[in-house]
Amino acid sequence: MSVDEGGALKKTVEGLVRKDPLLGPYRKIIRRRLERTADTEQRLTGGRMSLADFASGHEYFGLHFRDGRWVFREWAPNASAIHLVGEMSGWKEQKAFALERVGRHGIWEITLPADSFRHGNLYRLRIRWPGGEGDRLPAWTRRAVQDPKTLIFSAQVWSPPTPYKWKNPRFRCPPGPRLIYEAHAGMAQDAERIGTFREFTENILPRVSRAGYNTLQLMAVQEHPYYGSFGYQVSNFFAASSRFGTPEEVADCVSFLASDAAGWITGQTLCVDGGLYMKN
Repeated sequence: MSVDEGGALKKTVEGLVRKDPLLGPYRKIIRRRLERTADTEQRLTGGRMSLADFASGHEYFGLHFRDGRWVFREWAPNASAIHLVGEMSGWKEQKAFALERVGRHGIWEITLPADSFRHGNLYRLRIRWPGGEGDRLPAWTRRAVQDPKTLIFSAQVWSPPTPYKWKNPRFRCPPGPRLIYEAHAGMAQDAERIGTFREFTENILPRVSRAGYNTLQLMAVQEHPYYGSFGYQVSNFFAASSRFGTPEEVADCVSFLASDAAGWITGQTLCVDGGLYMKN
């Protein structure tokens, strides 16, 4: 942002300084950060949508079952051809699973009959581009699993016959200061292995509750190929890491946070370390 139209940035900076005079010497730094934030938002949204709409892209992209059929979309502006390959196609390219480019903004789409996928099917994208080709995980997949032998990740269709029912949908955060407890579900166990969300919910959260904390900051929720990264090397922002359990077990953890059983938790679950944000 090279031009501050109407002096909006200057007004913002001066407003911050009035609230906290100790920020005065850092006016230039604060302005530079605001400029970078605005530039990044413009780059992500292209000026065609709000940042909230961009962040909700997983509701449009990825695999969804709607109106009795499957719809899959991916953003790949440099692709020349895309196929869904997986257990449903014998991991081979088939014309029936070829995506078509939609519009001028790099969106690819395919609509398939209801019997094209089964719950638990593994799949990937086979993408061709000028000068190359390769398999890729869908960026907006909500479930990714790793083969224990090849260590290759694949997206997984997650469509259980009985949808999860939230146990406390009307929960509201009470007012008051936040007492934050940071944790990592996989490392919070005493066993010499990766822990699960179920174990974390049953064994760890009650102890955190008794200690008096009212906010949970949970690390490594989003899918990340390298476990040693502590979840900082995210590969799929909308898929909870499958190494800790199923989506239903993640939901049980969230439900516990908003339940009377917690007794303490505000329901405001923050995960700036790569994961879940739940408020109200």
